[in-house]
Amino acid sequence: MTGPQTGPQTEPGHGVLAVERAGPLTTVQDLGRPGFAALGVPRSGAADRGSLRLANRLVGNRETVAGLEVTLGGLVLRPSVDVVIAVTGAQVGVRIGGRPAGCNAVLRVPAGAAIELGAATAGVRGYLAVRGGLAVTPVLGSRSTDTLSGLGPPRLVDGARLPFGDPDEDDVVGWPLVDLAAIPLPAWAGSGPVRLEALPGPRADWFTAPSLRRLWTAVWTVTPQSDRIGVRLVGSERLERLADGELARLPGGPVDGELPSEPLVRGAVQVPPSGLPLVFLADHPVTGGYPVVAVLRERSVDLAAQLVAGQQVRIVAPRGS
Repeated sequence: MTGPQTGPQTEPGHGVLAVERAGPLTTVQDLGRPGFAALGVPRSGAADRGSLRLANRLVGNRETVAGLEVTLGGLVLRPSVDVVIAVTGAQVGVRIGGRPAGCNAVLRVPAGAAIELGAATAGVRGYLAVRGGLAVTPVLGSRSTDTLSGLGPPRLVDGARLPFGDPDEDDVVGWPLVDLAAIPLPAWAGSGPVRLEALPGPRADWFTAPSLRRLWTAVWTVTPQSDRIGVRLVGSERLERLADGELARLPGGPVDGELPSEPLVRGAVQVPPSGLPLVFLADHPVTGGYPVVAVLRERSVDLAAQLVAGQQVRIVAPRGS
């Protein structure tokens, strides 16, 4: 018998990141494993894909390379060799060798210096990319940790050791071209409700007219029960389905009073019997048996992935539509 795992299985790499503190939830993520939904395997990948892509571009990696998704901060790493990193996404205090450093910037870290990510002050998920990419063993073509199915490397624990790839290999496309990414303040970091743009879903016709108006006009609040699977919302009123007789007359209506399981996508806004919307994120199931009333646009799913409990949102039609 073997002892308990202390981190992801490894492949040969250029160096190693020693994990001194893993934080509340830190996982290895790339852009996921598409193409396996028919086998019941979700795509998974970074919850905020745009932030991971930006981190990889800053250090000269391909956008598809694996990095770390750091939930709520609290991560401390120490590299075995000199390394180039970038931290994007949630606003966290970054320190390199005890000295303050910036987010959305190219950071050169000497061997043995501590990389510290403090508690997130805005947003939920930070992304740390390493030049050359993390070289943990891929599963079905991806290095992503799927918290729903359990596929991919295990979540990080204190004492884990993460190899990162050789900067001369295919995961690197060039040297960093800028020192700092001048990006605007994300919507989730400002005040007031965050606008999540969405299109009507395949089962919008299952809901009463007043409920549909409520969906597009109400202010919803994020609950603490949100995670990488989905963001749960509450509001002053619930979304109500049509009466059973009306539902039975719809094309593809219920069977024995229930909706047969249908495919689900990232960004789907599903409404369970509670009448309270659930916005699916990266680790969503591949099928579901509750009606999908709307589907968020790609950029808005990234925004939803950074929402904290208590934050308010509006689900709105795309501008100009």
